[in-house]
Amino acid sequence: MSMELELDLGQEFTPSQTLKVSPRLVAANYILELSSQELQQQIATELAENPALELVDIPTCRVCGTELQGSICPRCIQHQKSGSSSTYGPDSHNYGYDDSSDSRNRGTDDEDFDPLTRVASEQTLAEKLLMDMGAALPEEDMPIAEYLVGSLDEKGYLAVKVEDVAYEMDVSVDKVRAVLRVLQAQEPVGIGARNLRECLAIQIAHLEERGLVQAHAREIVTQFLTELGEHKFGRIAHELRISQQEVADVWEFVKTKLNPHPAHGFSPTNASDRDTRAMYIIPDVVISKGADDFEVEVVESRRFVLRVNPMYTRLSADLHRSSAAMNPDEKRHVQQYVGRAKLFIANINQRRQTLFNITRCLVDQQRDFLERGVRHLRPLSRAAVAQQLGVHESTVSRATASKYVMLPNGEVIPYAHFFTPSLSVKDIMKEVIEKEGKPLTDSEIVERLKERGIHIARRTVAKYRMQLAILPSSLR
Repeated sequence: MSMELELDLGQEFTPSQTLKVSPRLVAANYILELSSQELQQQIATELAENPALELVDIPTCRVCGTELQGSICPRCIQHQKSGSSSTYGPDSHNYGYDDSSDSRNRGTDDEDFDPLTRVASEQTLAEKLLMDMGAALPEEDMPIAEYLVGSLDEKGYLAVKVEDVAYEMDVSVDKVRAVLRVLQAQEPVGIGARNLRECLAIQIAHLEERGLVQAHAREIVTQFLTELGEHKFGRIAHELRISQQEVADVWEFVKTKLNPHPAHGFSPTNASDRDTRAMYIIPDVVISKGADDFEVEVVESRRFVLRVNPMYTRLSADLHRSSAAMNPDEKRHVQQYVGRAKLFIANINQRRQTLFNITRCLVDQQRDFLERGVRHLRPLSRAAVAQQLGVHESTVSRATASKYVMLPNGEVIPYAHFFTPSLSVKDIMKEVIEKEGKPLTDSEIVERLKERGIHIARRTVAKYRMQLAILPSSLR
C-alpha cells in the first residue's frame, strides 16, 4: 500500500516542459511583418488608444522618405541632378521637382510645392488600378492588391507567382487568386495576366461579353497559341476539325483586335517611360551610393518618430516618489499606458534595426547587382541571409514581406526580387532577343544561352519568353 502511494506521488510530481511564447515576442513579430501602410494604420490605432504615446511630426518626402528642407527633398533633387541611369531596368527615372521653365517661374514663395507635382499631374496606371480595385475589394484585401499592382512589369504582366505572393503576404493562395481576378477585370483589358496566353484569353472574353465573337478564337489561343504563331494552320484545323480559312480568320482577329502589351495603351505618354511601381510604391528602405560604399537608410524611421508623451514621462517619474499625489487607479493608468507606449516604440525600433541588418546583408551579397544590373543578381535564399545574421528564417521572411527598397538608380522593387535569381536569366534572354537579326526560335535561344554558360531547357525559354510578353519568332 505504501509502495502504491509512493508511486502515485511520483507520478504527480513528474516535471513536464511546455512551450511558452512571450507576449512581447508575439507583439514584436506582428509589428515586424506589417507592410508600410499597415504600420501606419497600426500607429494611428495605437495613438488613438494610448494617451501616453505621441507622434513627432516631421515632414518627409513621399517618394524616398527623406526629411524635407522646406518643401523640397534634397535627396530627390540630387538624384535628378546626377542624371543617374537605371541599371535595374531599361528605363531611367527622374524624381524630385521639375526643373523646367514652369517650375523655375514659380518663384520661392510657393511653400506648397511638392516634389511629386510633376508626376501627380497625370494619373498613373498603378493609381488608376488601385482606385478602381478599392471600390471592388474590402479594405483588408488592399495590401494584396498593392503587392500585385506593384509587381506588374512595363507591359502590364504579373511578374511574380501567385504562390510567392501568398507566401510573402502570409495569406492563402486562393485569397491572392481572388484579388488577382479583380485586377484582371480592370482596364486596360488584359492587365495582370501571367503570360501571353492568359492576356489574350482575357481580352477575348471581354470582347465576347460585348458581342464581338470570333469563332474558335478562345479555343485556338488557349490550346494552340504556339502553333498559331508558327502559322501551322493546317495542324490546328486538323485537330479542331475546322477549315484552314477559319484558323486564318482567328489569326487575323488576334493581330487586329488583341493587344499583347496591355499597359502600353494606357497613358497618353509612353507607358514605358516610368515604372508604375516606382511611381506609386513608397520604399521602406533606401539604398544609396555613398563616397566609399553603399549606404542603407530605413526611411520609415523618419516618417514615424514616436515618443512617450512628456506629461506621462513626468507622471511615471513621480510614481517612484513617496509624495506622489495619485490614487491607485491613476497609478495603474500611468503604469499601464507608459509601459504599453515603451513596448510599442521598442518593437518599432527593433523592426527598423532588423530591416537595416537584412538590407545591409543584401547589399553585401548582391553588390554586383546594385552596381552592374539585374543579370548579375546571384542566387540567394532567405535561409542564407538568416544564417549570416544569426536569426530564424521566418524573421527574414516577415521582415521582407510586402516591403520595398529603392535602389541607387531610383528604382523601387520588392524585397522578393533579391531572392529571384531567374530575373538575371530573363534579362540576358531579353537582350539576346533584342539583338537578334533574324528572329530566333526558342531552340536557337537555348543555344545562344549555352554560349553564355546558361543551361536551361527549351520549354523554360518558352515560359520565360511568355512571362516577358515576347511573341514567338514567327510573330516578331
